[in-house]
Amino acid sequence: MPDAGRTLPRNDPRQYDDLAGEWWRPDGAFAMLHWLAEARAALVPPASRPGALLVDLGCGAGLLAPHLAGKGYRHVGVDLTRSALTQAAAHGVTVVNGDVTAVPLADGCADVVAAGELLEHVPDWRRAVAEACRLLRPGGLLVLDTLNDTALSRLLAVRIAERLPTVPKGIHDPRLFVDARALVAECARHGVGLRLRGIRPGMPGLLGWLVRRMRAANRPYAVPTDRPQATVAGPPPRIVPTWSTAVLYQGRGTRSG
Repeated sequence: MPDAGRTLPRNDPRQYDDLAGEWWRPDGAFAMLHWLAEARAALVPPASRPGALLVDLGCGAGLLAPHLAGKGYRHVGVDLTRSALTQAAAHGVTVVNGDVTAVPLADGCADVVAAGELLEHVPDWRRAVAEACRLLRPGGLLVLDTLNDTALSRLLAVRIAERLPTVPKGIHDPRLFVDARALVAECARHGVGLRLRGIRPGMPGLLGWLVRRMRAANRPYAVPTDRPQATVAGPPPRIVPTWSTAVLYQGRGTRSG
């Protein structure tokens, strides 16, 4: 359970221990991570060879795993948070407790590297990118999503989002948001040609989901927040492409060589 008596700095990894019970609640604090995991997995093609390896950097509790089922990869997840890795292992992920800026895996071992909602949490995102590219074999695929370093992104992802009941306060430090052009240039420096597109939750689905979520929270017979809660009725929002990368964006690129 979260320690209600302490206030942590923004982007403090201990938040994920406090929120350990939220990972697999589809309508909990990490609901949007479920939607993004599905969208990220859609960028990953079926494995092209037996024994193909997908390395999931910042894997958390393994939310990507259900969306990779049947694609033929061995799914290895790297994360600092042991409480999250315990849950990832329970969902079939081979877990590695480690820092994404110094991953204890061999050069060129991965057919795919996924870095979902990770880079905006890493104080040195360039080192994390270098590691992601190092792990890729020639022809290997990098897929990622992150928040852009713009005023609009800071407004929406921090000032507005953290006022909603479904977003943990202090989960992001806007000083770590990642400039899209700098990210493309850094990937190119390591031999990966990254293509970007903006993404966002579909607005009708998001608004409907928020209304249902808030109604459920206000029911007098709602289950206490320290116990599992029922899923909000109705379909979850889907992540859709948008014309602008100014807030949330997705990247896909192949390592040359």
